[in-house]
Amino acid sequence: MSPLTYQQALDYLYSFVDYSLTRQLQYSPEKFDLGRMRAFLELLGNPHLKYPTVHVAGTKGKGSTAAMIASILQAAGYKVGFYSSPHLEDFVERIQINQVPLSHEALAELVDDVRPFVAQIERLTTFEITTAIAFLAFLRAGVDVAVIEVGLGGRLDATNLVQPEVSVITSISYDHMKVLGESLGQIAREKAGIIKPHTPVVVAPQRQEALAVIREVAAGLSAPLVLVGDDYRYRVGIHSLDGQAFWVWKAADQPRVDEWIENGSEQFEPLRFEMPLLGAHQVDNAATAFAVADILRLRDWEISDAAIADGFRRVKWPGRFEVLHREPYLVVDSAHNQDSALKLRLALEDYFPGKRAILILGASEDKDIEGILRELLPKVKIVIATQSFHPRAMNPEVLVQLVHRFGYPGRVVVPVEKALAYAMNQVEGDSLVLATGSLFIAAAVRQTWREHFRV
Repeated sequence: MSPLTYQQALDYLYSFVDYSLTRQLQYSPEKFDLGRMRAFLELLGNPHLKYPTVHVAGTKGKGSTAAMIASILQAAGYKVGFYSSPHLEDFVERIQINQVPLSHEALAELVDDVRPFVAQIERLTTFEITTAIAFLAFLRAGVDVAVIEVGLGGRLDATNLVQPEVSVITSISYDHMKVLGESLGQIAREKAGIIKPHTPVVVAPQRQEALAVIREVAAGLSAPLVLVGDDYRYRVGIHSLDGQAFWVWKAADQPRVDEWIENGSEQFEPLRFEMPLLGAHQVDNAATAFAVADILRLRDWEISDAAIADGFRRVKWPGRFEVLHREPYLVVDSAHNQDSALKLRLALEDYFPGKRAILILGASEDKDIEGILRELLPKVKIVIATQSFHPRAMNPEVLVQLVHRFGYPGRVVVPVEKALAYAMNQVEGDSLVLATGSLFIAAAVRQTWREHFRV
């Protein structure tokens, strides 16, 4: 039998149930069951247990934080596997080694290798098979460590069979409520399901309702809790469209930091870092990544301050408040719930004061579209409703009706290529083009810009 082509490998993976493509995703034990994933990994020899891991959950910022951690570990000299989802443009982006995606040939070979084992386990999903392939890819590549981003939730996510060196929980907000729960506490309990007994858990700044649940779960498992904003403090420095600087320090150093701030003391200055990712929310994520690196150092990992600095400088995480062009300004972002839309609006006000957006908007129909609009519309001149090829994409006619109900102008322009062309023709000196609402819209605009507009 001839080896699979890349397209055949993708067709095979997508022939299984892919809940990321399902319109009405509801929780049920049949859909979210670690038992079949555990059995599948045992057939593969439990590759996920043969190298150290860092496990990252959260609603927002988990991808950025995981990318920062992976970049820091690589800068420290480790060979690093990085697993994330979804991808922007190419499926293999999900499985990276030292920030290089698997080749198409390597993925096809891995898919071919696991097919006999897949046939032995009933009801495996696309995400479960892909996760197992990532674990196997990292083992074969001989990684020193793998940074694993949770797909959905945490407690019953297919990634939650790893035994991490450190667990990480980034910002928790309302998303996937039909699956994870209607309250912030219920969602937090699902995310906190990645916490392991006696294993440190680094927690980004949280709302009190979410933090209370995380504290309870960690205490019940005797897992040391490290709070960013409490145990580790940070401050935003100078920032521009080229990047931003920030300082990080431990709580014990706060008196010396106060003196440094008040008197310009030269005897002590907290660690200063720079990174290309934009937005104050990325500094929250960076402080979380620093705390993870520092906890790993306490567990005898060799990670210097210089390596951390280099990791931050070299981190890549496209499609998140990414400026694709400057004259006129074209920005793409993956905000897909009210909290992320708020962070996006604050970033717009910070980096583009006085400018209003020609907004290219497309979203999945299960998202809080009204919440997104409430946050973004005060910064918007007109909404251009469009639609990605994703099967859960919202009908743009319905989207425009919502925009009109809020009292703002809007029109439907499809496909994304025409929406971008229309938006670029509408932009004036006091405006910019912003594309957001989902990672799929951000990806489509990035690809369209590269292929049809960029000179």
